[in-house]
Amino acid sequence: MNYQETTEYLFNQMPMFERQGAEGYKPGLDNTLALDEHFEHPHRKFRSIHIAGTNGKGSCSHMISAMLQQCGYKVGLYTSPHLVDFKERIRINGKPIDEQYVVEFVEDEKSFFEPLHPSFFEVTTALAFKYFADNDVDIAVVEVGLGGRLDCTNIITPILSIITNISYDHTQFLGDTLAKIASEKAGIIKKNVPIIIGESLDETRPVFIAKAEEMEAPIHFAEDEREVLSVENNPEGGLTTKTIDLGIIPCELGGTYQEKNINTVLIALKYLAKMGYLADITPGRPIETLTEELKYSLTHITELTGLMGRWQMVKLSPRVVCDTAHNVAGWQYISQMLENIKCAQMHIVFGMVNDKDIESVVKLLPANALYYFTRANNSRSIPEETLRLLALQRGIYGATFHTVEEAYKAAQHAAKHDDFIFIGGSNYIVGEFLKKCI
Repeated sequence: MNYQETTEYLFNQMPMFERQGAEGYKPGLDNTLALDEHFEHPHRKFRSIHIAGTNGKGSCSHMISAMLQQCGYKVGLYTSPHLVDFKERIRINGKPIDEQYVVEFVEDEKSFFEPLHPSFFEVTTALAFKYFADNDVDIAVVEVGLGGRLDCTNIITPILSIITNISYDHTQFLGDTLAKIASEKAGIIKKNVPIIIGESLDETRPVFIAKAEEMEAPIHFAEDEREVLSVENNPEGGLTTKTIDLGIIPCELGGTYQEKNINTVLIALKYLAKMGYLADITPGRPIETLTEELKYSLTHITELTGLMGRWQMVKLSPRVVCDTAHNVAGWQYISQMLENIKCAQMHIVFGMVNDKDIESVVKLLPANALYYFTRANNSRSIPEETLRLLALQRGIYGATFHTVEEAYKAAQHAAKHDDFIFIGGSNYIVGEFLKKCI
């Protein structure tokens, strides 16, 4: 098999939550542990940082990876889902996994893993850990796939754990209250391993404290140790970040919702410095002296890590922005940002998948925009006509399009130079936009 045939085999022959939803989700660690033993526990051969949370874990993972790279580490980065190509999920210092490595891994190992009937994510996680070990990374930043306690990344014992925030998402798997969801995500807290909580709520803070006490893990709430004072969107994209100890730090990522993510990352880096991990490359230097490394890494995140789809500005006239926010918590931020956009006319290319709280997201859509309802090429996608009718109940009008490409072309054709086009609603909408329209 060549690379394309290999990835199609992975996508189509194994249960895959991203395509099948609940039918593609396999809770439990039995397969993961079997794969881990078969490959001689590759995750024990490198240090790691484990990142969970409802929203923001991808942005935080990429920011921390960029900073560690800039400090001289060889950094593995494991994230999901991919937007354009499978290789995005597994990177070393920003470079995607080698295609031939993927091909040989599947050819050499499928006789072992096929009888296990593993999920796509179980095999992909084993592939990532083996790739990192074979390439002698210094440290790997590992993003949780879904939840935490039963996620197959949870076999690692990291040097630091991070939980960005908790909101309602994947309630069919994680629980129908914030406390239950927090309990699942708190499952990544390990014995004696420090845990950083980015944001907490009255319902979730006691859950985190109790789990940390049980595991004798030092717990730090980033919101209580505030480093970021404010962020401001730049007209040409990105943010200006004002901090307490580090001065003004620019950030390539756009979207004021990044304020709490940046604060979480800076607090995490402070603790990594205190723990001596940044001192490996810069002996004795506290985080406050790493300002130049911080500035470079946060202004070159895309170059250093390959991150896409976070309030990503892809065109200036008319302005075109895409964002992967795909649940209520994410859209609470996105809707505020869209309301503050100054433009002659706003155009929104919009689609969602069927395991989200669609009606609540639709209530957050700006009323003063022209809508282009569409669907990604994914069995979980909501039909565009269904979205149009839901929006119509709120007095929001729009046309329907069978593909993201058709929807964007229509928006582009209608937009004047001083208009604004937004593409979002799901990772898959943004992925198809970046793959087919840019």
